[in-house]
Amino acid sequence: MCLILFAFKVHPTYKLIVAANRDEYYARPTAAAHFWEDEPQILAGRDLEKLGTWMGVTKTGRFAALTNYRDPKENATSKQTRGELVAGFLKSDEKPEEYLQKAALQAKMYPGYNLLVGDGEELYYYSNIQNEIKKLEPGIYGVSNHLLNTNWPKVKSGKEGLSAISDQKNNNLTDELFKLLQNTDQAPDDFLPNTGVSLEWERILSPLFIKSEGYGTRSSTVLLMNGSDMTYTEKVFSANKVSRQQFKIEFS
Repeated sequence: MCLILFAFKVHPTYKLIVAANRDEYYARPTAAAHFWEDEPQILAGRDLEKLGTWMGVTKTGRFAALTNYRDPKENATSKQTRGELVAGFLKSDEKPEEYLQKAALQAKMYPGYNLLVGDGEELYYYSNIQNEIKKLEPGIYGVSNHLLNTNWPKVKSGKEGLSAISDQKNNNLTDELFKLLQNTDQAPDDFLPNTGVSLEWERILSPLFIKSEGYGTRSSTVLLMNGSDMTYTEKVFSANKVSRQQFKIEFS
């Protein structure tokens, strides 16, 4: 997952709105969102190489999502897969802060990451780069492959778009969020971050929706959660095909 935009307790109907893109190599085997056979309470996509996930929810309203922290110099070969952090929270019944406190004790076991966890009432953020647990206040947020609310062009424009859509009173919230996530405009060179990759790759990675020869946005997800239920909608992109599925969960 390379971009997560979210509005927490700012919308009159939805306590949590999430609009997220997962960027990955096209060759990496992946399963679309489904209720896991081995953990039936979890709804999430699945990385079939490491068996973790980048974003998911449970039937009780738990939510977790993760992005990688971009550092081309980091040697991650001997470290554990970050996707197990999302799955671990969804499998557990620990409070969000308690779960992150345990994650912080194992910070060096994983490559750099940003992790969001919540239970419908509280939402927390932790990055093993900053090594600081933050309880999030109501607001509009965005995180890509740096830290929370880093002013990258895609994060800035994404937050502005989410804020504008959240203020609208219409019945097309999900479609409007998907439209935002599919923005392929590249940022001007003067606004590109310097993350250690080539200028060509900074350009390729700068849009909200990424397209390149072997790497790009594999799926987009919109989550709308209120106090009693949630709607989880995913679009999966493969070759020239786009598939869409939607799940409605009433909390148990």
